[in-house]
Amino acid sequence: MSSDPADAPTPPPPGPGDAAVPRQEFDALFEAVRTWGRWAAADRGAWNRVTPDHVRRAAALVRSGTVVPLGRPWDTRPGPDNARPALHYMSDLGDVEAPEPSAYKDFLGVDYHGKGVSHLDALSHIAYRGRLYDGRPAREAVDAGGARFGSVAALGPLVTRGVLLDLPAVLGVDWLEPGHAVHVHDILAAEEALDVSIGDGDAVLLRTGRFRRRRETGPWNTDAASAGWHVDAMPLLAERAIALLGGDGDSDVRPSPVEGLHSPVHALAITAMGVPLLDNLDLEALSAACAEAGRYAFLLAVAPLNVPGGTGSPVDPVAVL
Repeated sequence: MSSDPADAPTPPPPGPGDAAVPRQEFDALFEAVRTWGRWAAADRGAWNRVTPDHVRRAAALVRSGTVVPLGRPWDTRPGPDNARPALHYMSDLGDVEAPEPSAYKDFLGVDYHGKGVSHLDALSHIAYRGRLYDGRPAREAVDAGGARFGSVAALGPLVTRGVLLDLPAVLGVDWLEPGHAVHVHDILAAEEALDVSIGDGDAVLLRTGRFRRRRETGPWNTDAASAGWHVDAMPLLAERAIALLGGDGDSDVRPSPVEGLHSPVHALAITAMGVPLLDNLDLEALSAACAEAGRYAFLLAVAPLNVPGGTGSPVDPVAVL
C-alpha cells in the first residue's frame, strides 16, 4: 500500500475549537507553558518532579497485581504507518561455535522514531525555533555523534502513577476517527466520567483506539490523519504538573491545527514543558483491564535503553493494577 496522504482517511469536519491556530497564538502558548530554568538537572526536564514519595504512592495502587505490557510487537513489515520497518535476523543458527552447547543468536535494529515502534522521545528530540528544552541551541547540543544535552541516558527509568484517559470509552465509541482533536474540555469530561484526576508527577496516557481501528479496518497513513491532542489541552496538563505524556499515537492530532507546524504538541510538551513523550503504545489491553478493575490509575514503569547521546529509545512500558 502507498503511504501517500491520499490514502489516509478523511478527517472529520472541524468541531468547536478546531479552527486553525495562528502561529502568533501558538508562540504565546509556548511561552505560557514553558518551564526553562526550573531544574538544575535540566536534561531530565519534568521527570525531576517524580520523587520517592510519588513512587510509593504509585506502588500503593497495586491491588490485583495485574501486569499489562503496553509496547507493540517489533514490526518488521513495511506499511503506510511503518515507513521504516525494524530489522530482525538470525546471526547464529548454532553452527558457528563448535563446543557444546550450541548457541542461537539474533540481531535487532531499528530507526524507531515514527509511527511503527513503541518508543520514548527524550528532550533532545525536538527543537523549536532552533532551541531545545531549557533554551539550549540545538545545533550546539546535537550533532552526528548524538546529543550532548537532553539525551535519553540522562532520563533513566521512571516509576510513577499512570492515568489512562480512555476517550472512546467516555464517548461510547470503538475509536476516535483519524483527525479527531482532543481538547481541554475532553480532559475534564474524561476525569469526571472515569473518576480519576490528573495530578503532580503523573504520566498521562491518551487512548484513541488507534490499534483497535487498525486491526479492524487496516492500516492508513497516520502522518496525514490521526487522532490526538489539540494544543488547547496543553495549558491544563502543564498546570497539573505532569511528568510524562503518551498514547497510542504520537500525541499530536493530524492534520495539525497550527499554521506552519507539523507537530505542535511535540514542541509544547518536549521543548517548552520538558515532558518526554511515549509514542505508539498499544493501550487496548490496558483499556480492558482498567474497565474490569473500575479504575483508571495504576503504577507505570518505563525503562528506556541507556543510550548515551540518544534522542530517545524503543520501550515496552508496563502498567500494574
